[in-house]
Amino acid sequence: MAQLPPGIRFIISFSRDQWYRAFIFILTFLLYASFHLSRKPISIVKGELHSYCTASNDGKVGFSSQSQKARDALAHQLPDNGTDCGWAPFDQDNYQQLLGALDYSFLCAYAIGMYLSGIIGERLPIRCYLTFGMLASGAFTALFGVGYFYNIHSFGFYVITQIINGLVQTTGWPSVVTCLGNWFGKGRRGLIMGVWNSHTSVGNILGSLIAGYWVSTCWGLSFIVPGAIVAAMGILCFLFLIEHPKDIACSSSPASHPRGYENGAHRFWPQKPVPAEERSKPLDPEMQRLLLSDGKHSGHQNHVVVLPADGGGGMAAISFTGALKIPGVIEFSLCLLFAKLVSYTFLFWLPLYITNVDHLDVKKAGELSTLFDVGGIFGGILAGVISDRLEKRASTCGLMLLLAAPTLYAFSSISRMGLEATIAMLLLSGALVSGPYALITTAVSADLGTHKSLKGNSHALATVTAIIDGTGSVGAALGPLLAGLISPSGWNNVFYMLMFADACALLFLVRLIHKELSCPGSATGNQVPFKEH
Repeated sequence: MAQLPPGIRFIISFSRDQWYRAFIFILTFLLYASFHLSRKPISIVKGELHSYCTASNDGKVGFSSQSQKARDALAHQLPDNGTDCGWAPFDQDNYQQLLGALDYSFLCAYAIGMYLSGIIGERLPIRCYLTFGMLASGAFTALFGVGYFYNIHSFGFYVITQIINGLVQTTGWPSVVTCLGNWFGKGRRGLIMGVWNSHTSVGNILGSLIAGYWVSTCWGLSFIVPGAIVAAMGILCFLFLIEHPKDIACSSSPASHPRGYENGAHRFWPQKPVPAEERSKPLDPEMQRLLLSDGKHSGHQNHVVVLPADGGGGMAAISFTGALKIPGVIEFSLCLLFAKLVSYTFLFWLPLYITNVDHLDVKKAGELSTLFDVGGIFGGILAGVISDRLEKRASTCGLMLLLAAPTLYAFSSISRMGLEATIAMLLLSGALVSGPYALITTAVSADLGTHKSLKGNSHALATVTAIIDGTGSVGAALGPLLAGLISPSGWNNVFYMLMFADACALLFLVRLIHKELSCPGSATGNQVPFKEH
């Protein structure tokens, strides 16, 4: 018998369950990357909506970066509609406030909708809910670009479009995280989630390149093409997304590790006997309060909660207040508020900053800004690897936040020294800013959403994820708005605001960091063993 080809041997080396699990991993990666792809065009197009221009010698309008006085002198010569100097109403002196209001409209609606999305989504089929969100998001993303072709200059039109788009995009995150949790409920690790979370940066990079291709010639297509991509991915979601492994007779989690046991955060550890003195130790006070708050009380100090196995469909969804009682949810949520404030300020304002400081055209500035997202990919993966190795989620986030503050200060100074310096600082800042954001929204949310007391309740993961990301989205809404209000007084002041936000994010983790260092694994309830039926 002839030997099988290497490719065939590779294919059959994986089980049917593993292939389906890999398929869901890739599909959810692409689905949420398309959401971020559709959010990026507004940051690329900002430089085109308001272009600096002056009158040349022959009376024609030309581009430059001259003083505000020169632009004001020409203002009376320009018509009130779209011109080579910008697109009304964004061609006025208050354009930064108007552009900031567009960001705020989208992100504020997103933050409010996120709190409701988790509650609604866990009561509807994930596939249909996510498909609706993607089709609606594609439509309203494209609608923003339609304003270019129909010569629409109403500020209200663009604001309403952003608000509705922000609301429908909240269907994405709870849906993909819950779906991934159904398939990888017992095998999450920081590295895997870090790799998966790189969809954020991949989507931002693709969105920047696609929007940048048309921004200088026909900026309407910078929105219509990403909108069409999101809608197309929504159709793929409806056709191929499998919500739960039981729907196709697959196991609900990766095969058990022969040398490990599973703890409350679904992580594997080498199995070793638990000494009697360890079993007799009292539970962590916060754990006791959480368990007693549900009406349960133990007669022994070594009480262990016994919960149904994963996949119990009859379990009721956890309440909002119940999710807040999980130790670490409030601290990580508030930390993410400020971490996301910094990240989304870069997401929405970085291309315009590069245009103003490095004097590049809109297309090149958009392409250069993708390096921040490239750094974010490595930052997210690095944060996952370090947190896995050290077994300390809060400490890993705290270290990166501590290093990010001086890096942001250096960015504001070094980026003015030339293109090479800007590239280096973009990569470094992207890694340090995006690392904590990526870790909290993935591995930390998974740890808290699959807390010991919640084992088997997949609805809890959707609710906890929505609370953490919803709180973070409040910061995402404030960051670009504050940048729009502060930037007229100088970009240095924007960076001071970002450094202050970074310090606040670190401050909210101080208690958890101290708890991790004094009692390893306690910050997210990772290492308290339990028994299974």
